[in-house]
Amino acid sequence: MSELSRIERLSQLFQIRGGTGGIELAIGDDAAVLAPPEGMKLLWTIDDQVEGTHFRRDLLSLEDLGYRATMAAASDVAAMGGAPWCILGALVLPASFRDDELEELTRGQKLAADELGAPIVGGNLARGPALTVTTTVLGAAVTPVTRVGALAGDGLWVAGALGLAAAGFRGLERGEPVPDAALAAWRRPRALVASGQAMAGIAHAAIDVSDGLAQDAGHLAKGLKLVLFAEALLACAPPSLLVAAKAVDAEPLDLILAGGEDYALVCASADPIVGYTRVGEYVAGEGIWLRDGARETRVAGGYDHFAGR
Repeated sequence: MSELSRIERLSQLFQIRGGTGGIELAIGDDAAVLAPPEGMKLLWTIDDQVEGTHFRRDLLSLEDLGYRATMAAASDVAAMGGAPWCILGALVLPASFRDDELEELTRGQKLAADELGAPIVGGNLARGPALTVTTTVLGAAVTPVTRVGALAGDGLWVAGALGLAAAGFRGLERGEPVPDAALAAWRRPRALVASGQAMAGIAHAAIDVSDGLAQDAGHLAKGLKLVLFAEALLACAPPSLLVAAKAVDAEPLDLILAGGEDYALVCASADPIVGYTRVGEYVAGEGIWLRDGARETRVAGGYDHFAGR
């Protein structure tokens, strides 16, 4: 199928028509024409999923990949207390990529977009050496919550499971049986949009967990010391994490602190937030520390795209 034929097929699949929801013109022209929601701040994020770096095709389906890529990008909007509005997707396809594979990939994108209530309004197709899915999500928020603003005395609060996606990935990579919840956490993560909106207006700073709790929560601790509570982190872990950790010969706390790709939300707040659990605190000082009983040890961990784990 030619490039134009593929674009036409994608237009039919996504079934977007202009004139509703602030979308004046969608797929089929040089650019989408959008009218931002009145009185809202526009949020704009982009995320790549590159074969060999972010995924292996033997570990997930193409539909999983399309879903995963879309939700991972939308999670950045959720972490700022916003709601996804519309989505653009750019695909780099190897020469051997078949039309039925493209259909499967885009089914996953559309499924995620439908769940988010944010239509896919455009994008780009190109040929290249590795399958790459680039997703741009536009969202809206009244007052976006940024990474900057944590105060001494704030608690660290979390919504969503931590460590489960890393356990699922390790199980798939090693061929070890792990609970379905762990597999789904890695293959089909979900952007926690409702949780993001719950902390908007309350949290001083927030972020989603893509590179590991210790690293990501540390971004909120500029000029402060972050103390993580081992007991609280383990207490809020789902039972499936304990089972999965044993299957892949890992400590649950290690997966929680450095696993990554959970897309849970963490925020700094002086006050409790509905749906969140307090798992740490920001105090005067510096560094990231783990408190286990009366003992505190310094923590390092998380994923660095250029340095590795």
